[in-house]
Amino acid sequence: MTSATPNLERARSITGRFNALFGGAVDLPLLIVTFAILGLGLVMVASSSVSVAARDTGNAFYFFDRQALYAVLGIGGALVAFSTRLAIWERSGMALLMFTYFLLLVVLVPGIGHQVNGSIRWIGFGPFNVQVSEPTKLFMAIYLAGFLVRRQGEVCNTLRGFAKPMLVMVIAAALLLIEPDYGSAVTLLAMGLGMLFLGGARLSQFALFLVLTLIAVAVLAVSSPYRVERLTGFLNPWAHPYSSGYQLTQSLIAIGGGSWWGVGLGESVQKLFYLPEAHNDFLFAVLAEELGLAGIALVVGMFSFLVFRGFRIGARAASAGNPFAANLAYGLTIWIGMQAFINMAVNMGILPTKGLTLPLMSYGGSSMLVNCMALGFLQRIHRETVEGDTAPARPRSRQRRRRAT
Repeated sequence: MTSATPNLERARSITGRFNALFGGAVDLPLLIVTFAILGLGLVMVASSSVSVAARDTGNAFYFFDRQALYAVLGIGGALVAFSTRLAIWERSGMALLMFTYFLLLVVLVPGIGHQVNGSIRWIGFGPFNVQVSEPTKLFMAIYLAGFLVRRQGEVCNTLRGFAKPMLVMVIAAALLLIEPDYGSAVTLLAMGLGMLFLGGARLSQFALFLVLTLIAVAVLAVSSPYRVERLTGFLNPWAHPYSSGYQLTQSLIAIGGGSWWGVGLGESVQKLFYLPEAHNDFLFAVLAEELGLAGIALVVGMFSFLVFRGFRIGARAASAGNPFAANLAYGLTIWIGMQAFINMAVNMGILPTKGLTLPLMSYGGSSMLVNCMALGFLQRIHRETVEGDTAPARPRSRQRRRRAT
């Protein structure tokens, strides 16, 4: 017997224990990379926020303590998503869509929405603030996945069928722009277009709406003074290093200072009151300074692997005859992958500042909870695919009587 055999048996034993713990099959590689990203994020939140937390609150680990609590709540949310049959979520698609619009409208009501840094994106619930753009992405993915199942033929064969879900997404994106939350609006539209494309929409229709979307995004980018300022600061940040280009120049200094292996964990200089939002939108820059190119490669590699596993789960669900699960897996994966790419690209000066968090890593309760739930859904999709649970959301006769929008 070779030495590899005991190791293989040990690995199978660990997998079996995980399956028993979670009540069914789990995608162990996805679970491992998820906790790896989450753990590294907690370390970097602690490292990047100690100075600001000590100055503002007197507790150097104030943000770390709260982020750890958010992570626990997020894991709880992931377990809820993992434990609930997808058919229940499919039936709830229209209700979730209405609730999404309700949140997007309520946050704009004076006295209810909280304004931070010039944007009204949060609703207060006791000691917690909920950023409405985060559940919007999740609920829209669930609704659109169900829509593609109910209206597959219409979406693929008619322009009207393709336009209906896009109109739903455009309305939500427009409400996000009023807050304003330009980055979340772009992410939402990209997720919707990606789901429709993978759901079988004709390339000509997809190309038409993609061109129209790009034109609309370009017009919106220059329609507001603060967006113009961000755009010009992104194109030449060193021309305005103390105004519109300040965040980006400080981020680039941090990334450049990290070199190959970084200055060491906890040794960042830019986090010492130079780089704004160091534990939030620009956490990746602090990571690059402290862990260097090696840390950047590690983070990019982990998110790339997460995206690969997400698409693999979706492809397997499609092969198993569960289109709702497949559509949802594709949507969630596109969203997380797109948001991670935008955040890292912003930190490196490839894209203008968007105000998007790095999933599972940046400080923020709403983002942490919703991202963990999204990954819980991916695990649920894997579980139902492996166990062959492809029961429809409701009887076919009822589907004929009630044609959902």
